[in-house]
Amino acid sequence: MTERSMQEPTLLLLTALADQPRHGYALIQEIAAISDGRVKMRTGTLYGALDRLLGQGLIEVAAEEVVDGRARRTYALTEAGRDALAAEAGRLRAVATEAERRLTRIRSMLPGRAGERPATGGGLS
Repeated sequence: MTERSMQEPTLLLLTALADQPRHGYALIQEIAAISDGRVKMRTGTLYGALDRLLGQGLIEVAAEEVVDGRARRTYALTEAGRDALAAEAGRLRAVATEAERRLTRIRSMLPGRAGERPATGGGLS
């Protein structure tokens, strides 16, 4: 089986559960915080993703309770979920490291960059 990169909703959900179990609304808030407000996950998308991740064994239901007459499930990462998140974090780190290496190399080759002196004075010598 070839390794595929995680889709962003999966990455964000697993990241939101990495430090502690959370229920649905708390996951929506945490995902918004992790993404600096860029991702606002809708409840339908959230619960579809949670069902898929439960089926894959990456998360589990840690607790179920009734709050204000409504059932509330709290989700937690499984060991497989922690392993998958760690692998994805490593993959992303390796790609980011390579991108930075290449950008640093090309920047050093551009005029006015490393190895060149800045122009002084405004006139001709």
